[in-house]
Amino acid sequence: LAQGDTRAHSTEAQSAMVLIPKQNRKAILQYIFKEGVIVCAKDHRKPKHDDLEVPNIHVMMVCKSLTSRGYLTHTFNWQWHYYYLTDEGIAYLREQLHLPAQVAPLTLTKQRTARPMMSTGGGEGGKGKGWGQGGGKGKWDDDQKPSFGGKGFGRGRGYGGKGKGKGEGESWGDNQE
Repeated sequence: LAQGDTRAHSTEAQSAMVLIPKQNRKAILQYIFKEGVIVCAKDHRKPKHDDLEVPNIHVMMVCKSLTSRGYLTHTFNWQWHYYYLTDEGIAYLREQLHLPAQVAPLTLTKQRTARPMMSTGGGEGGKGKGWGQGGGKGKWDDDQKPSFGGKGFGRGRGYGGKGKGKGEGESWGDNQE
């Protein structure tokens, strides 16, 4: 490098050190605490993260820092970073964001789904003991019995036969020698 040429140093300094504004850092930490997880594409040139209004490299660097301190666990798959909040990370973020102990990330709260109520009869379907028209366990009506007869289509070619899988010819068990 020439003495007056500082382009290489300035490029190295820009890629090595990323200064993250406090409002961006706080937005990232709030999102991580609220969701309990964060997904980030491995693209430091991406102008904006998919879920936040901050540059993707800021999310990458904050998550990298939290992972090195043991507050997040990291999984990398198919050019995506997956970060999961640990118990120590929950305590750290509560302290940093000044949150009460009652507040927890969504990954720790149990989600209840609305289930449809069972009908109490009055319509068709009988007692509601399952699907279909079966009358009980292991019982077949005459019209429902499976049939396994026929020429054996789809049962393989056999051994040495000339029937090409259609049941004609001999198979290895039908040798008449």
